[in-house]
Amino acid sequence: MDEALLRSLTPTVLTVLVRRGADFAAAEDAVQDALIEALRVWPADPPRDAKGWLVTVAWRKFLDQARADSARRRREDLVDEEPTPGPTPDADDTLQLYFLCAHPSLTPSSAVALTLRAVGGLTTRQIAEAYLVPEATMAQRISRAKRTVSGVRFDQPGDVATVLRVLYLVFNEGYSGDVDLAAEAIRLTRQLAGTIDHPEVAGLLALMLLHHARRAGRTAPDGSLVPLAEQDRGRWDTASIAEGIGILQTALARDRLGEFQAQAAIAALHADAFTAEETDWVQIVEWYDELLRLTDNPVVRLNRAVAVGEADGPRAGLAALAALDDLLPRHTAVAAYLHERDGDPETAARLYAEAARKAPNLAERDYLTRQAARLNAGRRR
Repeated sequence: MDEALLRSLTPTVLTVLVRRGADFAAAEDAVQDALIEALRVWPADPPRDAKGWLVTVAWRKFLDQARADSARRRREDLVDEEPTPGPTPDADDTLQLYFLCAHPSLTPSSAVALTLRAVGGLTTRQIAEAYLVPEATMAQRISRAKRTVSGVRFDQPGDVATVLRVLYLVFNEGYSGDVDLAAEAIRLTRQLAGTIDHPEVAGLLALMLLHHARRAGRTAPDGSLVPLAEQDRGRWDTASIAEGIGILQTALARDRLGEFQAQAAIAALHADAFTAEETDWVQIVEWYDELLRLTDNPVVRLNRAVAVGEADGPRAGLAALAALDDLLPRHTAVAAYLHERDGDPETAARLYAEAARKAPNLAERDYLTRQAARLNAGRRR
């Protein structure tokens, strides 16, 4: 059974049902029923036309549901219009499905869950495990999201930027449970890139590939964090780096710069350096300046302060940091690093310990605690 094929066909089948007149919630339920039927039937009797089989079975599931609900006259009318079996249209409405799942009326968490279910073809259990919430909670979230978008016209124009932000949220969840959400986000973004010719879609795909390429080097065998400068670059995925840089170069050549392209350019400069010492920090600062012109984001300013500290020295980095709100996430950790670079281990140790107490996860807390302990031990010698 090719589960990857099933998941890749899910959005196409769903859009066919919606185009035929099914509301989104009922269509999505029917597609899920068809997928379950495929898992049962295909191993012994695989179809010649997988997409056509799924469309036919899903439409029949929808009609069975419609017939059972005699109070809904519109659905009853659809029963008389059942198309005859045959090849399904080649038209790809997947892009509209992306827009629908990232509808502005949805909260970010609901948009992510609905995208993973409707476009990604993941089960409610898989999504719940990935987000570490009970399956019943995730089922309610998805159900509410489906009800919200069921009244939205399928042919309304969507916002590519919103879709990209939803996909980036998926990517940043990384990995938990039996679903690798980073890999899933790359798959969905690659699918989107094949559907729409947009430089920012390419920029996001490049950014994901470049970040994901460094994944193996980010943790030690004991699970502890390894900072970028100390990572074994031999463990990075050079094929993904080459692909990401190639996609980025093509996007940049179109001269329609967006924030994901700028972020990908920064990631490319990190990935392209054979050693940490060879990193082109001056060019990275320039790209952060471009990114700030596109989006005046305080987190971008924080990351720029780190880059300035590397390009122009820790004093310059601290000066850039002083202009920022010290309540920003990671502000204290950045201050600790720059003070250490500036030859002030006492202040750095104190700030590392403070940053550890604010850390959002155990791995980061342990890393910052070790940094503080290292500096304190050095001072005692």
